[in-house]
Amino acid sequence: MGGTLHPFDGHGRTRPLLRRAALLGAALLAATAAAPQASAATAAADLGPSGGGLSAVIRYTENGIPHILARDYAHLGFGTGWAQAADQACVLADGFVTVAGERSRWFGPDAATDGSLSSASRNLTSDLYFKGVREAGTVEKLLAAPAPAGPTRDLRELMRGWAAGYNAWLAQNKITDPACKGASWVRPVTAVDVAARAFAVSVIGGQGRAVDDIAAAQPPGRPPGQPPGQGASLTAGRAGDPAGDPAAAAEAARAFFDTGRYDMGSNAVAFSGSTTANGHGLLLGNPHYPWQGGRRFWQSQQTIPGELNVSGGSLLGTPVVNIGFNEKVAWSHTVATGTPVNLHQLTLDPADPTAYLVDGKPEKMTQRRVSVQVAGGSPVIRTQWWTRYGPVVTGLGPTLPLPWTTGTAYALNDPNAANLRGSDTALAFGRARDVAGIQDALKRTQGLPWVNTVAADSAGGTLFTQSQVLPRITDELAARCSTPLGRATYPASGLAVLDGARGDCALGSDPDAVQPGVFGPAKAPVLRGAPYAENSNDSAWLANAETPVTGYERIWGSLGTPRSLRTRGAVEDVSAMAARGGLTVADLQKQQFANRVPAGDLAAADAAKACAALPGGTATASDGRSVDVSAACPVLAGWDRSADTGSRGALLFDRFWRKLTASTPAKDLWLVPFSAADPVHTPRTLNQAAPGIARALADTVAELAAAGIAPDAPLGEHQFVVRGGQKLPVPGGTEALGVWNKIEAPWNAAAGGYPEVVHGSSHIQAVGWDGGRCPVARTLLTYGQSSNPDSAHYADQTRLFSQERWVTSRFCERDILTSPQLKVVWPRERR
Repeated sequence: MGGTLHPFDGHGRTRPLLRRAALLGAALLAATAAAPQASAATAAADLGPSGGGLSAVIRYTENGIPHILARDYAHLGFGTGWAQAADQACVLADGFVTVAGERSRWFGPDAATDGSLSSASRNLTSDLYFKGVREAGTVEKLLAAPAPAGPTRDLRELMRGWAAGYNAWLAQNKITDPACKGASWVRPVTAVDVAARAFAVSVIGGQGRAVDDIAAAQPPGRPPGQPPGQGASLTAGRAGDPAGDPAAAAEAARAFFDTGRYDMGSNAVAFSGSTTANGHGLLLGNPHYPWQGGRRFWQSQQTIPGELNVSGGSLLGTPVVNIGFNEKVAWSHTVATGTPVNLHQLTLDPADPTAYLVDGKPEKMTQRRVSVQVAGGSPVIRTQWWTRYGPVVTGLGPTLPLPWTTGTAYALNDPNAANLRGSDTALAFGRARDVAGIQDALKRTQGLPWVNTVAADSAGGTLFTQSQVLPRITDELAARCSTPLGRATYPASGLAVLDGARGDCALGSDPDAVQPGVFGPAKAPVLRGAPYAENSNDSAWLANAETPVTGYERIWGSLGTPRSLRTRGAVEDVSAMAARGGLTVADLQKQQFANRVPAGDLAAADAAKACAALPGGTATASDGRSVDVSAACPVLAGWDRSADTGSRGALLFDRFWRKLTASTPAKDLWLVPFSAADPVHTPRTLNQAAPGIARALADTVAELAAAGIAPDAPLGEHQFVVRGGQKLPVPGGTEALGVWNKIEAPWNAAAGGYPEVVHGSSHIQAVGWDGGRCPVARTLLTYGQSSNPDSAHYADQTRLFSQERWVTSRFCERDILTSPQLKVVWPRERR
C-alpha cells in the first residue's frame, strides 16, 4: 500500500521513512500531556510538504479502525476517502456507477440492483432516474446554493478532498477484492459524484422509493416503447382506481411507510445524569442497517487539531461521521416515522394529458428526455414528466396504484430532493459540546431527511428530537385540501394527497425553515432533559413513557396508537434501568446483548399451554396433514425467553410466532386489547383458543422436521453466517419478536436455517464519561470494516459480535499511539 509505515519491518529493522513516523508519534505523545490539539497539528505539518497536493496521517489501531489526522477539511476529506477506498473500493465504485446512471452499461438493464441507493427493481429504471438527475444538473444546482440552503465551505472542501483521496488510493494501489478486481467500471470520481451519492441517500425515503414509478409514468395511450431485442420494457401504468377502495388505499399507504418493514431501523437511548453512577450522561446507539452493499457503516476517527475531533460510523461514500461521539457529547439516529413526501393529484387539461390545471389555467409538464447506455444494445431513451410539484408517478409500491388517465395524474413532492445539507448536520454534531449544541446544529442546518436524533452529554443532559425535513403538511391543510384519496391515506399513514388544481393548497413556508415548503425546526417533536429518551422506530409519542411527547401534526407520526413489540420491550427495559439508577457503560453493554424476546415473555407460556391442551398432542397443518406437536410443548415451556445463540426453544418460537402473526389478526390474538392509557403493556394475554395457534404449531414442527432440525436446537446452530469457511453463530432476533438486538436473516432450511444476515445491528456504540478528558466508549461494527474477503478486517468484528464482545475505543492520542497494533500511513497526492 502506498505510503504505509509499519513500526518495524519483518526483521526488526527501522527504515528512513519510519523515523518520520516515530518522530510524529513522539511529538503527538508529548503533545497529549500539554496542548494536544495545536501541538498535534504542528507535528503533522512538520512531516513536510505534500508536493502541493493533499495528504493526511492515518493511524490504524485494532480491527483496522483508522484515526485520521489532517490540517484542514480538504486534507481530512482526502484521508477519509483514501481510508474508505482501502477497505471498500468495490462497494464504493459500484455506488458511483449507480449515481452516474451507468448500471445498464456495465451490468445489463435487467439485472437487479442491490437496493442500497434506491428501491429500483432493476438497473434500467435506476439508470433512467439517476441519469435524469445528472442531466438536469440537480446536484450541481444544490452545490451552488449558498449556505445554509446549500453546503458550507467546510463540507465542500471535505467532498473535494474525499474524491481526491479515493482517486489517489485507486491510482497507487491494486484492488485485490474479487468483486471488482480488474473491472473497467472502477474509475476516478469528482466532488460532484460524492455529492450525487449524498443526494441519493437524502431522497432514499422519497423519490428513491418511487424510481420504478417515475420511470414508468407515461401519458395515456403513449407507452414508453421498447427498442428491439433489448428486453428492457417498462410498465406504462397500472390498472385500478385507488380512490375506489379507500380502505385498501389507506392500508397500502400505511404498509408503504411502515418503518417496521424497512431494511433500515434502529434503537437508541440516552440516560441523564440523574440515572447514572457518576452524574454524566450515557448513550447506547444500535442502528439496524443492511449488512451488505452501499448502506454499510464504516468506522473512523477524524481529527483536525483545534477544530474537530470526532469518532464513529460513516455511511460509505460519506466524508463525515454520521453517528458518533466526541469528548463531550454522543448521538445516534433512528429511522423516523415522519412521512417524507406528499402527493398532488392533478386535474389534467381535457385537450392535453401532459398539461394540468392550477386555478383554472393550464400548465405544461416539463419533459426530461433521458438516454441510457445498455450493454450489447442501442441506448434506451425515455421521457420523464415533471411538474411544479415534482415528477409524475404511477404508484407508491405495488399495492397503491396511481394511474395516469386522461383526466388525472399524480405528482410526488419530495423536499429532500432540494436537501444536500445532511453532511453539514453531521459535521456540526461533531463540533457540538453538549445536547444544546446538537439541537442548535439541527436548527442551523436542517439537513436530516428521514431520521430522529437521540443524544447525551458529559454534563448529564439528554435529547430526543425528530428534526427531519418534511413537507409542510399541517392537519388543517390536509383537512382543507385533501382529495378523496388523501382523506383515506393521511390519517392512516401521514401521506397527504392534495388537490393540485388549487393554488391555495400550496404548502407555504415557516419563518425558521431554510427551504420553502418544509416545517421549521420549531414544529419538530422534542424531548429535552428526560431521565431517559428512547426510540425504536415508532413515533415520538413514547420517547419517554412517563412524559409522552404530544402536539405534533399527523405527518410527523401517530399518537395514541399501538407500539411495536420492539418499542414496548425497549421502553420496559430502559425505564427499569433508569428507575434502578447507578448506570454505567457496562449496563449499556448488557442491554445490547440481553437478547430478551418481548414476544416470548408475552406469549410463550400461553402457547405452551395451548400446545399441551391439544387432543392427542396433534394439530392440523395448513396443508391438512395431522402433525404430532407434543415434543414442542415442553420446549416452549422451558425456553429462557431469550435469543442468545445457546437458547433452546428460541428457533422454535421464532418460526411459530412468524407463522401465527402472519395468519392471525391482532384482534383475534390477544384477550386484552390495546389501550392508549397503557400502551407499553397492551395488547397482552394470548388467546389460547385462537385457531391459528394449533395450525402455526403444526406448520412449524413439520417445517423443522423436514429440515432435520430438532425443536430444542440451540438458536446459534441455525442462525449464523459463514466467514472464511467458519460458521459464526449470530445472537439476536427479528422485528416480529421485538428483540433490541435486531437481526433479519432469510429462512433457508436447505442451508441450515438462517445462514446469512441481510440487515440488523450494525455500528453499535455505548458511550459515557468519567470526568476525564477521554470519553468511555465501547463500539462494535458487526460486519467489520471491509467487504473484501481477503482483508484481515472482513470478519474480525463479526467474530466479536458472535461472541458478544466489544471493541474498546481509542479516542485520546495516548490511547491511539500506545495501541499494540498501531500502523501509521501517510497517504499523499502524487502530482
